[in-house]
Amino acid sequence: METKRTSSKEIIAYLAEKFPACFSIEGAAKPLKIGIFQDLAEQLSEDETVSKTRLRQALRHYTSSWRYLKSIKVGSHRVDLAGNNAEAIDEAQAEYAAKTLKESQDKFANKKQQDNKDKKPYKGKKNNNAQAAGDNKRSQKFKAVKSPTKRAPKPAVELKPVESTTIKVNQQVKVRIGQAPMNATITEVAGDDISVQLDSGMVIKTHIQNIFSE
Repeated sequence: METKRTSSKEIIAYLAEKFPACFSIEGAAKPLKIGIFQDLAEQLSEDETVSKTRLRQALRHYTSSWRYLKSIKVGSHRVDLAGNNAEAIDEAQAEYAAKTLKESQDKFANKKQQDNKDKKPYKGKKNNNAQAAGDNKRSQKFKAVKSPTKRAPKPAVELKPVESTTIKVNQQVKVRIGQAPMNATITEVAGDDISVQLDSGMVIKTHIQNIFSE
């Protein structure tokens, strides 16, 4: 018996392999025919490695990606599993896709900007002119003999393991990759297997023990 495919990434890769004229994992995506889920459910009805629930989640993940949203343009045609043209995309559909793409990109940019602000070191109050002048003289006087000072190491960020009962999609978390924790957003929860999207846009799969909250 084959192992079930549980992550969206695994299922999308499988669909791209089985229906290459319809799905892809890189390059330009093709708009999918309305009702493609039912077509897939019928085609994969005997395939025990993909459940309908996981298939629906994978399709939602695929069609919400920036790569896919960029493909929804007026005049383009949706395709069926064989790659044949289906419905043409109208202006309303194109506008909705463009709006969704912009909102997603703005949210990502704002989060990245906020994260960069949070990383800025604390700056104390500036000295007044007289004190600054005095400090400058003392600095010049002892410059030749003063030994370099070592910066105190930054305190480690305290990470709290997340509770498996509270973890959910779209939750903002920290994911440990190697030694350094990174900001991420949960995109899929499959038991102890968690898929997250990093600030760089990369989607990776990890385990719940690597997911933390500050």
